[in-house]
Amino acid sequence: MATYLIGDVQGCADALEALLDALRFDPAHDRLIVLGDLVNRGAQSLASIERLMALGDSAQCLLGNHDLHLLAVAHGVRKAHRSDTLDDILQSPRRQALIDWVRHRPLALMEQGWLLVHAGVLPQWTADKTLQLAAEVERRLRAPDYVDFLRVMFGNLPDEWSESLTGFDRLRIVINTLTRARFLQAAGPHAGRLDFHNKQASANGASAELLPWFALPQRQTAQTPIAFGHWSTLGLHWEHNALCLDSGCLWGGALSGAKLPPAGQRWLDITQIPCARSLEPMPD
Repeated sequence: MATYLIGDVQGCADALEALLDALRFDPAHDRLIVLGDLVNRGAQSLASIERLMALGDSAQCLLGNHDLHLLAVAHGVRKAHRSDTLDDILQSPRRQALIDWVRHRPLALMEQGWLLVHAGVLPQWTADKTLQLAAEVERRLRAPDYVDFLRVMFGNLPDEWSESLTGFDRLRIVINTLTRARFLQAAGPHAGRLDFHNKQASANGASAELLPWFALPQRQTAQTPIAFGHWSTLGLHWEHNALCLDSGCLWGGALSGAKLPPAGQRWLDITQIPCARSLEPMPD
C-alpha cells in the first residue's frame, strides 16, 4: 500500500489521469491525497471533481482557496471572476451534490507523520493546533447554515494570530493561513503577520522583512514535515522540512505527485507529468 500526495489540479483532469497512470495508482490498495485547489482556471473542473469523487474512500482532498471560491460563487456570495472555469460545475444537474461534497473536504490532515495543508501554517501553531483550528472551520462549513459563514469568510483581517481571537475573526485568519499564506513578517513585534501582496517565487524572502512561512526559525512545526501546494511560482520545492507540490500545471508546468516515504526516510519519490498551458502565467 502506498500513499501519494498530488499538488494543485485546478481543473486539469487529463493531467490528473496521466499522473494516476504514471503512479500506477490502485484505489483498491493505495491512498491519494490532493493538496487543495481541485478546480478552476483549467478547462475540466467538473471532470476533475467527478474523477476524485469516483475514487471514494481511497482519495482525500483538501480545500484550497479556489475550492472555497467555488462555494461562494455557487451561493451568490461572490461574483465569478473573468478567468473562472466553474460553469460546468454550476450548470451540472448534480450541482448540489458536487457542492456538498466540496464543502465537506478537510482543511488539514496528518498522514504518516506529515502535516498536509493547501498553503501554510503560522509559526505559533503546532501540528496538533493546526488540526484543531482546521476542525473549527470545517464544522462551520459543514453546518446547515454554512452559507451565512461564507458571507463573512473573505477578507484580509485579522492578519496576526492571537489566542484571544474569537468568532468569525478567528475562523477567517485560520482559513487565510491554511489556504492563502505565502510570506509572513519575519521578525519584530509583528513576526508571523500574514502578507497577501507578495506572490513571487522566492524561497529566500520577498524583502528583508518578509520570509516564506516555512522559513521562519521560530516555527513550532519545524520538526514536522509539511506538504503544501498553492505557490505555483515557487514550484516543486523542498526546504526547511516543507515540500511544495504546486509545480504550475495550469501554466504549462507539471502536475507533481510524491509518494510518502516510510518513517525516518529523508528522500522523496517524485513523479511529474508535463502539462499543456491553460492560461498565461499570473499570480493565483
